[in-house]
Amino acid sequence: MNNKAGSMFKPAASLTIDNARQTLAAGLQAIAAGALDFDLSDVLRVDSSAVATLLEWQRRALQQGKTLRFGVLPVNLQSLIALYGVADLLPASADTP
Repeated sequence: MNNKAGSMFKPAASLTIDNARQTLAAGLQAIAAGALDFDLSDVLRVDSSAVATLLEWQRRALQQGKTLRFGVLPVNLQSLIALYGVADLLPASADTP
């Protein structure tokens, strides 16, 4: 499902209602292990569950005094984030396409 190399968490190619619960749990484990960089560049399929998952990851990190860094976000995920008006809560890196 994921690849956690060092302090980076990289979820699988899909982040939808079908796997959101598992992906959320894996990301929370990564945060607990010290990962602050989340690479979503390989995520191809998303739905509103992806936005909810990212928001929960960020919320839980902030509770621990940490801030996540989301790398390059796929265009379809960027669109959903903009649609829901939460871009300020989910900062992506400056090189987002």
